[in-house]
Amino acid sequence: MIRFKSAERIPIVPVLCQLKCEGEMLVKLELLDTNLLGFNNTLPSPLENSVSIPNKTNHALPHSPSEYRPKKLSLEKNADSAPLKKRPNNKVHSRCSTKWVSHGGRIPAVLHALNTTQDLDYALRQWEETLSSKEISVILKAQVSWQRALQIFEWFKNKGCYDLDVIHYNIMLWTLGRARKWGLVESLWSEMNAKGVAPVNSTYGTLIDAYSKGGLREEALAWLQRMQSQGMEPDEVTMGIVVQLHKRAGEFRKAQEFFRRWIRGVPFRLGINHNYAVDDKVSHTNVCLSSHTYTTLIDTYGKGGQFRTACETFARMIRQGIALTTVILNTMIHLYGNCGRLWGAHLLFQKMGEFRCPPDTRTYNILISLYIKNNNVNLAAKYLAKMKEACLEPDVVSYRTLLYAYSTRKMVQEAQELIKEMDERDIEIDEFTQSALTRMYVESGMLEQSWLWFRRFHLAGNISSDCYSANIDAYGEQGYTLEAEKVFICCKEKKKLTVLEFNVMIKAYGIGKCYHKVCQLFDCMEKFGVLADKCSYSSLIHILAGADKPHIAKSYLTKMQEAGLVSDCVPYCAVISSFAKLGQLEMAEELYKEMLGYAVQPDVIIYGVFINAFANAGSVKAAINYFDEMRKAGLPGNPAIYNSLIKLYSKVGYLKEAQETYNLLQSSDEGPSLFSSNCMIDLYTEQRMVEQAKEIFESLKKNEVANKFSYAMMLCMYKKIGRLDEASQIATQMSRLGLLTDILSYNNVLGLYCMDRRLREATETFKEMIKSGIQPDDFTFRALAHILLNCGVSKQAVGRLEVMVKRDAPGGLKAWMLALSSVFEGGHYTNE
Repeated sequence: MIRFKSAERIPIVPVLCQLKCEGEMLVKLELLDTNLLGFNNTLPSPLENSVSIPNKTNHALPHSPSEYRPKKLSLEKNADSAPLKKRPNNKVHSRCSTKWVSHGGRIPAVLHALNTTQDLDYALRQWEETLSSKEISVILKAQVSWQRALQIFEWFKNKGCYDLDVIHYNIMLWTLGRARKWGLVESLWSEMNAKGVAPVNSTYGTLIDAYSKGGLREEALAWLQRMQSQGMEPDEVTMGIVVQLHKRAGEFRKAQEFFRRWIRGVPFRLGINHNYAVDDKVSHTNVCLSSHTYTTLIDTYGKGGQFRTACETFARMIRQGIALTTVILNTMIHLYGNCGRLWGAHLLFQKMGEFRCPPDTRTYNILISLYIKNNNVNLAAKYLAKMKEACLEPDVVSYRTLLYAYSTRKMVQEAQELIKEMDERDIEIDEFTQSALTRMYVESGMLEQSWLWFRRFHLAGNISSDCYSANIDAYGEQGYTLEAEKVFICCKEKKKLTVLEFNVMIKAYGIGKCYHKVCQLFDCMEKFGVLADKCSYSSLIHILAGADKPHIAKSYLTKMQEAGLVSDCVPYCAVISSFAKLGQLEMAEELYKEMLGYAVQPDVIIYGVFINAFANAGSVKAAINYFDEMRKAGLPGNPAIYNSLIKLYSKVGYLKEAQETYNLLQSSDEGPSLFSSNCMIDLYTEQRMVEQAKEIFESLKKNEVANKFSYAMMLCMYKKIGRLDEASQIATQMSRLGLLTDILSYNNVLGLYCMDRRLREATETFKEMIKSGIQPDDFTFRALAHILLNCGVSKQAVGRLEVMVKRDAPGGLKAWMLALSSVFEGGHYTNE
């Protein structure tokens, strides 16, 4: 490596060590760029006085990761190749990776023989006793099929002339683990112990990696524990595998804790809950990490939300003289983007060429994904174009990411252009994207295009059960029940019906209010060999309960209970609520008792339903009983329940109880609702408690939530106690705020003006009422008659007006309007 001179590399280290803010990182990148130019992309070596990870003595371990990792085998070419003899008519399907063509010597010939001949004795007869250990490793590693690899491995064992060592067992453990043949893995492990083949560091690393990637996290950690019990500490590669294990599980803190203990040379003890304990008996050692390990650590810190630590790790890597690679810079770009620092991601991308780390397809894919995540789809599309300009071939991920973004944003034209390009390049569209495109067309109202799009994949036979359900849901959510049915029938024709298709079709029928069809569909599930699950029953019950069909819903609830699928009170709550809504409280209570008989415990929502139902019915005792029962069950009240109680208390005039409940609402996080506040104003109005009512009313006005009922109740209260000036002020505010919207609000105001003999205001209000299209009722005419009589109009004239409006409504209204105007203008009205 070409080193920098001391004067040339001094500026980099202090800047990289700081990493205090985003602005400094920009400076760092600029400094890195300045120092790298003209130096063949070499990086500075660590300064003597810089903070860095100390170097560990590089022992030549017999189980070096690069030698023993099946994924990292790097075997020398063998020159001892011999010509193969042909054996006609005995070819088999391809069983070896095509990578064998890169090997020299006789390896290509051996692998070709294995690839074309089933009989191992015949295929390997030329090299039966001459294959070296490294050649055996290459042969085993090259097998695509785990069965073939195991067959060859057994052949070597049975020959007796080969000494299979830990490397070969590692390869087989990796092969079987990748195929998730855990029984064979355990069997091979037992065979190693029986034959005295001692596992090395990479053996445990291979097992931990295999079980982790197979989704068996606990078993993977058990192998780590076995390793520790043998007094063996992980090497760097195994450490990286364990860090990856925790990263996949989202356990970023554990990943960081494991690395910190490993880097300090502190051996771990895997304790309860798989936490790592310290063993103080071991001294600290120093280590120089590889580029791959640094990449893993940076990614782990980034996904763990530790942006600063990730940047410091990146800086430490540079100080140690580790050469930058495209993979590392991709990781940093991804890190910056995920943290919302797109400017940093863009800058790193710009510097890649100067760092002599050219962007690859993954680089562009990361940028496309980041800009889509930040809702800048147009810029993401430009990066796809830049990728092509850079002579890089966009892959499946490139197209799918952008196509899905177009579909979710209903960018139909852009999506269609991209589909055309994908078809021209013969790039497959996956099921997830296919259903998203169907949904795009449906939500854009393009039903014909959506159906043609669906049929394209249906006829090709490229749709799974999950994809059929997604397409059904796309139509069903928008209320296109017939189209959803057609997709369901297509799925039935392909014999791919599962409970998922039935569930989304049940949902579609519910949205489309096809209640008879939804019951028919549910009832025929067993006919197709599909058993209804909890979701099936719950959806159907909620649909029927919401459609005011609690008696039908109750029958399916009984079936659900018999099937053992009721685990909580939610389905009972839906049916009880439906009964309560219809006023059938006896049925609701009967079902409640049935629920208790099945030992299903009620929740606060069910209690709230009963409290509200009995509050509406004015049944204080029943409502209070359910409230007390709820408290005995240890369930806290909620605003909905308190609102129901206040409604009940205000209805029956329980002032003290209402005040106590209202205080509970005021101390809650949500605070009292407008409804409960209006109830309290109404209650205070009945009790003529002006100041308390006014306090709540002013609070509602301050919070800008007072509505026409709030104003109307205050108007009625002031009118009731004779404070007509204040009542008139409220009436004026109602008119100004546009709160006179119905016959009740107009009558309240007209009643006030007639009581206070405000002829002008009454006349203007009546005209506004007629103009707004609201028809007056008997109360309106009584109020107007009262004010006309008070202004000296005779009873006979008023009586004739009342008769006229009943015989000829339009003409009668004009007569009333004329009478009010005449009196207001000072004239004498006789109606002759």
